[in-house]
Amino acid sequence: MARRKHPHPDQLLTRLLSIRLPESEYMRLEKLASQSDCRSIGELIRRHLAGKPVRVYYRDTTRDNFLEELAAIRQELHLIGININQLTRYFNGSTQPARRVVLAHQTLEAYQQVDRRVGLLLSLIAKLAQPW
Repeated sequence: MARRKHPHPDQLLTRLLSIRLPESEYMRLEKLASQSDCRSIGELIRRHLAGKPVRVYYRDTTRDNFLEELAAIRQELHLIGININQLTRYFNGSTQPARRVVLAHQTLEAYQQVDRRVGLLLSLIAKLAQPW
């Protein structure tokens, strides 16, 4: 079976252009292409020569540590919440008063852990909000 013809043959890339660059220039172009919406260095150069826009994406890595800490706190709060739900279920299913007192103390400790984590969370949010 023959290959289908391109609907716009004038847009086909049929001419090959070969250039020589110093290693530093090539590395700079490679870095720019990896940070942009271009899939290759050739596409980057074609867009530049045609005067078309090239979007370059920049990632602010200064907040990565904050985001990692926030994710860790979120995970800890989730696990503490699971523990509280289990303790509450055991408390409601228990008929022994002594066992219920122990479970109530364990639940209190879990809520105190939540309080500490929320305090840490609020201090992190305050640090994030300082620039504004």
